[in-house]
Amino acid sequence: MPREARRAVATLATILPAEVGDLMDHTPESAYAHLRDTHPALFSSPRGDGAIDIMRWPMTEGQVLHRDEERMVLEDPVVLPDGQHHRRLRIVPARPEPSVAVLAFLDGQVGLVDRFRHATRTWQWEIVRGAGAGAAGVGVGDAQNAARQVKDLLGANASDVIGLGRVHPDPAILAEVVMLYAARIDRVGELGHGTGIRRARVVAFAEAEQMAVTGQITDAVTIASLFRARQAGLGEEGSAS
Repeated sequence: MPREARRAVATLATILPAEVGDLMDHTPESAYAHLRDTHPALFSSPRGDGAIDIMRWPMTEGQVLHRDEERMVLEDPVVLPDGQHHRRLRIVPARPEPSVAVLAFLDGQVGLVDRFRHATRTWQWEIVRGAGAGAAGVGVGDAQNAARQVKDLLGANASDVIGLGRVHPDPAILAEVVMLYAARIDRVGELGHGTGIRRARVVAFAEAEQMAVTGQITDAVTIASLFRARQAGLGEEGSAS
């Protein structure tokens, strides 16, 4: 095996789940096979015509291109509805718990944070958002995690936490679910600057909606949260009560 290939395999072995160590040889293909066997729901297809099916060994095998504590990058061998064979990339959360996003209300207004996002290399006005409850500790529910994110990122206490449903931010490549919440906060305190947040802003609900209309807000999760909150009547009430 060439030196570069051995180095790639060794690197992958350090980021795969511990249970793989005794069973697999840590190649991208064997890691994929182990994931497929232990988490079949990630590879299921709905019934009916038109679904993109994932091919199985021995016809072909996919690869785990990367895994860390937050996500996995998979390369799936697929069969398109017209019969063509392709390979598609997919980013899958490493934790089973969904991430959360919180539309925070302060005295009837909406709290936004100006947060730098590495993927787009831009600053984004968005609502508070954080990793799944598994990162917060055993036995922490999604609503509790939402309150914790508000505390960690806005330095505020959250009350009257209301569920606004869930969204898939980009189902074309992300197998991620985000649980949406609204909550009342008591203040905007010390920001979570280590997470890329440089400032916070409190605006009227209608102004936040206008920021989405004019393109000042482009984050899909924030836009969806504003829409869901409006449909729930929170925009008219001006509070999360």
